[in-house]
Parts: sequence; C-alpha cells; structure tokens
Amino acid sequence: MSVEHYENFPVASVLCPPAIRPAVLAIYHFARTADDLADEGDASPAQRLADLAAFRADLDAALAGRPASPRWTALFTALASRVRQTRLPAPLLHDLLDAFEQDVRNPPYPDRSALLDYCRRSANPIGRLLLHLYEVRDAQSLQQADAICSALQLINFWQDLSVDGPRGRCYVPLEDQRRHGVTRDELAGGVDSPKGRALVAALCDWSRKLMSQGAPLALRVPGRAGWELRLVVQGGLRILEKIGAMDHAALRQRPKLTTLDVPLLLWRALLMPFRPR
Repeated sequence: MSVEHYENFPVASVLCPPAIRPAVLAIYHFARTADDLADEGDASPAQRLADLAAFRADLDAALAGRPASPRWTALFTALASRVRQTRLPAPLLHDLLDAFEQDVRNPPYPDRSALLDYCRRSANPIGRLLLHLYEVRDAQSLQQADAICSALQLINFWQDLSVDGPRGRCYVPLEDQRRHGVTRDELAGGVDSPKGRALVAALCDWSRKLMSQGAPLALRVPGRAGWELRLVVQGGLRILEKIGAMDHAALRQRPKLTTLDVPLLLWRALLMPFRPR
C-alpha cells in the first residue's frame, strides 16, 4: 500500500498480478493527478476547478478516441488503452472527478449520509474498478467493496484531523458535531478536550462497523486479490487501533503506519479466516 501518497490505494504491489498491473497504474496516475489538481500547490479554488474541468474534457476526449491535450497526453493515452483493453466503467472515473471538484468547494456535511455520498464518489470507485479488473462483479462483492472503501476514506479523515483542521477542511458531519458539543472552530484549532475525544471515538466506532460489513469480501475473493484486500482491511483497522491507543486524541496528533507495523499486519491478515477482526 502507498501509505503516504494516495493513502489507501494498492499501487502495483507484489500481490497485484502482472496482467492487470498496467491498468492499476493507469488508474492510479489518473486519480493521483486529479487529486493533486484539487489539493496540491497554491492555486485558487477557481483555478483548481478550471484545471479539473480541463482534465475532465481530456478524459472525455480519450474515451471517445480523440487525442487529449498536450498537458496530459501520456496519462490519457495509457488510460484510454487500458479502458479499451479491460472495459473499465467510464462513469466510475467521472465519479472520482466529481468528488475532487466537491473537495475544492469544501462544503459542510450535514450528516453521515451526506459524507457517505461523498465517499461513494471519492473512494468506492477505486474498489469497484479494481474488482472489475479482477473480474469480480456480483452485487454482494460490490456492496462489500463499497463498505471497505468508504471505511478507509473515513479512517483517513479521522487520521488527518490534526492536519485538515488548520487547512480549513472538515469532514466531521454537523450532526455529530452537535451531538458531542464540538464546534467547527474547535476542530479547526485542534482543540483537544474530553468532548472532542468522545467525538473521535464515535467516528472511529462508525468506521470500524462499516469495515466489518465489508471485511468478509477479503475472505471470499481468491488468490492475490484476497490477500491484498486482507492487508488493506488490516491497515485501516490498525489506524483505528492507534487512534484508540492515543485515547482518541487525533485532534492533537496524527497516527500513522510504519514499517514496524508490517509484520503485525501480515500476521493479522493470515489469521483473518480464524479470527476475523
């Protein structure tokens, strides 16, 4: 897993079969570039939205067999080739761009349903695209993949509370803020308090339950894909475990996975059929 850059995306790992690795890399570069347009550098929101609109126009051109602009020629040439070869669902690529545009606008999320709708477009397409490449397309698997991907996205939000707040980003639903008596200003300022920790604990519990709904997919998918999913699931759960070990002080400090966690993740992935977490 790429832990630091495009956090939960498995990028041509040793578990990824060579036959689909080029398509995985093409999807990764597409998503990474669009995410950088939305979030990196010092561009204004208007410029970011204009860049994403140009990026979407090049996607449409590539999918229609027309040349993309010189700005991203190599990226869209590779992506168009893989779309033709593997019949990747183009709407999922557009969903990702919708989510990146929403990120630029940085709206408040009134409740958990609204945040999950964002995850439906920002995270779930990645799982569905990868399952498509693995030729796993039944309804139950897609629903469980959605649960895993949404859980990973949420876990990333709670992991990054101390980073996102000062940057003016807030993914904590307003409903949860009100329930725990925590204000947007307190979240932005990284105010560590008992009520803030209670809020984080509730958000982590929500994410853990969502991950549990999707985790059986990792035990059912055969071969390398199943093992890759086990590690992804365990990586997300490990972050939640680290937040809990901090007494949920994620507004003050950012937990992260390190190489020291790898043996534990491998061991837990191995034990998943006997001790599902």
